[in-house]
Amino acid sequence: MIEFNDKVVKQFTIATIFWGIIGMLVGVIIAVQLAWPAFNFDIPWLTYSRLRPLHTNAVIFAFGGNALLGTSFYVAQRTCQVKLYSNTLASVVFWGFQLVIVGAALTLPFGFTQGKEYAELIWPLDVLLTVVWVLYAIVYFGTIATRTVKHIYVANWFYAAFIITIAVLHIVNNLAIPVNWHLSYPVFSGAVDALVQWWYGHNAVGFFLTAGFLGMMYYFVPKQAERPVYSYRLSIVHFWALVSTYMWAGPHHLQYTSLPDWAQSLGMVFSLVLLAPSWGGMINGIMTLSGAWDKLRSDPIIKMMIVSLSFYGMSTFEGPMMSIKTVNALSHYTDWTIGHVHSGALGWVALMTMACMYSLVPRLWGRDGMYSTHLINVHFWIATLGIVLYIASMWIAGVMQGLMWREVDANGSLVYSHVESIEATFPYYVIRIIGGVLFFIGILIQAYNTWKTIKGAPRPEARASQVDTANAVGEGA
Repeated sequence: MIEFNDKVVKQFTIATIFWGIIGMLVGVIIAVQLAWPAFNFDIPWLTYSRLRPLHTNAVIFAFGGNALLGTSFYVAQRTCQVKLYSNTLASVVFWGFQLVIVGAALTLPFGFTQGKEYAELIWPLDVLLTVVWVLYAIVYFGTIATRTVKHIYVANWFYAAFIITIAVLHIVNNLAIPVNWHLSYPVFSGAVDALVQWWYGHNAVGFFLTAGFLGMMYYFVPKQAERPVYSYRLSIVHFWALVSTYMWAGPHHLQYTSLPDWAQSLGMVFSLVLLAPSWGGMINGIMTLSGAWDKLRSDPIIKMMIVSLSFYGMSTFEGPMMSIKTVNALSHYTDWTIGHVHSGALGWVALMTMACMYSLVPRLWGRDGMYSTHLINVHFWIATLGIVLYIASMWIAGVMQGLMWREVDANGSLVYSHVESIEATFPYYVIRIIGGVLFFIGILIQAYNTWKTIKGAPRPEARASQVDTANAVGEGA
């Protein structure tokens, strides 16, 4: 009997939900600030400019990162039928990663930042994260290397691509010359710096928020559905097509800038090519339910996974479409981009993470299931409604902004001032707040459900059936 190291997986699971609550709470706060700027109370470290990078780092790297590291350790052990390569190093990875997150929480609100999108952390934290990541790679690939099963399951291919690529992206984009303990100067400058930044930025989305979570999907969807993956051949084609094309799509973030026109066009073309492998993965995940569609009625975890995959398909259609230059001319710098990002972040990444946590928690703590299936269902509907309100309001606001900014009169002068476009956007900012609050309530429900499950509290459904049985016995007597 193999003694898997589930202690570290449990730690990552709890950290995932904890940091998810923190990150989403900060997201709600800054959404309120966009509608009512006075909500920063004139406190410098509570301003939007300070809290926004805290929000993105908390939800992407703290919430998403803990989920990825924890599930990768869980999946590697089960699919390789071997314990983790080093329990000590695994524990160092967990606590080191939490130290990086706490470091971000202690520096970003006080304005210590590199000012790079998704790469704001100051150089000492970048170095610490690099060390932690190398140790993580040693544990993960050491586990794969010592496997007792010859075959390497496809989920591990996606996790491996995520680990290797993020290491390269992080190191190259953060090459800098330190000046003091918090200030450094990047080695790149001008358009080259912008290109390297969005080579990093988009591939952080591609490999951190896509490849890693596809690894989760390829293990937990078949496991929850109790069905084999729909097409194993398609999963391998999906993997190689995705990792070979994603790396080139970054320049689509720099349309109509000083970046050379050929580079902009290259980013657009590869973005369009990406649609094929992305939809191949979505179809493979959804069709895994073939022969078990009835589970959508009875299992809210499966329902959450399938809706998450649907959002993945929608986001990976919308992204390539927005990279087309004529569409980008309308969408760039508008809230349409925010809607697109959150259809992927909330609809794909967060929903899949939450579903996998629901699937994982009972297995880790040896329970028959989550404390309350009804609460999972409530969470699903509240979160889905929140996502729809959020992204629909941002889509409408973004298209409206783009049209207002380009409207000119007969003399060629702008019809609307920028302030007028902001004023017109206000109602959609309020709707976004409502959507964000609903989604935040959803993760609070999950936290409560998880806590009750870990405590081993009797399930409400079981108590209800016991009451019904007692009543029946009483009536019989």
